[in-house]
Amino acid sequence: MEDSPNVRSGKSGNVLAALWRRQNDWFKAFLLGAGVLLIAHFFVLRWVTVRSASMFSTLLPGDLVAVARWPIRTGFHQGDVVVFHDPLQNDRSMMRRTLEVKRIVGLPGDEIRLRDGHLSVNGQVIKDQPGITHSWLLRCKSSVPTDSVLDILGLPASGGLPGGSQLELPLNEALMDGLHQKDLVRSGEPLSTLSGASRHIFPYSPNFPWNADDYGPISLPAQGDTLRIDASTLPLYDRLITHYECNQLEVKGNEVRINGVETHTYIVKQDYYFVLGDSRHYSEDSRYWGFVPADHLVGRASFVLLSNRPGDGAVRSDRWFRSIE
Repeated sequence: MEDSPNVRSGKSGNVLAALWRRQNDWFKAFLLGAGVLLIAHFFVLRWVTVRSASMFSTLLPGDLVAVARWPIRTGFHQGDVVVFHDPLQNDRSMMRRTLEVKRIVGLPGDEIRLRDGHLSVNGQVIKDQPGITHSWLLRCKSSVPTDSVLDILGLPASGGLPGGSQLELPLNEALMDGLHQKDLVRSGEPLSTLSGASRHIFPYSPNFPWNADDYGPISLPAQGDTLRIDASTLPLYDRLITHYECNQLEVKGNEVRINGVETHTYIVKQDYYFVLGDSRHYSEDSRYWGFVPADHLVGRASFVLLSNRPGDGAVRSDRWFRSIE
């Protein structure tokens, strides 16, 4: 006996209802998964690929780095390798700015100083971490192509000097010893530290005749600090007042006005950090553009998940799951 139209209609309705419930289950699962990923991205971990050699040899171009997000709430420490939004990209929203990776060498309230390339914080000399490098002049053996040395070190194919056998590279004693053991080089020595004032060093004022190796002392603003504002200190703080803390600043002679009110002091609204690249002579960092505001920090670089060599994509399996010190 054939089903009546009402029976067939009832069966079709049950099938459609079952399909709808199944689609709803898949949709709910998708939303849940997306929600978990978003929560993890904003509060737990995110991933960043290193593009430059400014952190050589702690990090190499092509490293995929896990960035822990919780230090934004629990706090950062001196020596942390951090990821932050580029402070100079004022024409972009925060989320569209390039991400930078550097090492915190100064916390809010600290006094930073470099002498002959040696860092001191609050008067105490800080020992270099193992990955920190400085500029060396390297002389390769005549039978060794300079590109092969760069490839072994994980550096891009640049840095060669006229003559074909010399390289100016970021190195340290340990890396130099490794090249000697591989019988790749004739000699190498660190280049002398910089001397004299540099025009492109923050805060770009003749009152602060510093360079990348002889820098400071400079004190880092902390939330609640009262800064003295006058013609001599404005180069240090004008960007902080205007770009980072969104005030209007006017200067007429010796008169300073903030938001239309004449003043000689300013109370800081957030914390600021000082960062350096581990490749000290090949990094644009706080020496060149100043403080990193707390609200620009993304998190702490924790470990290298994967690493591929830029250009040919060759896998560096020896760097997988390497912790960052």
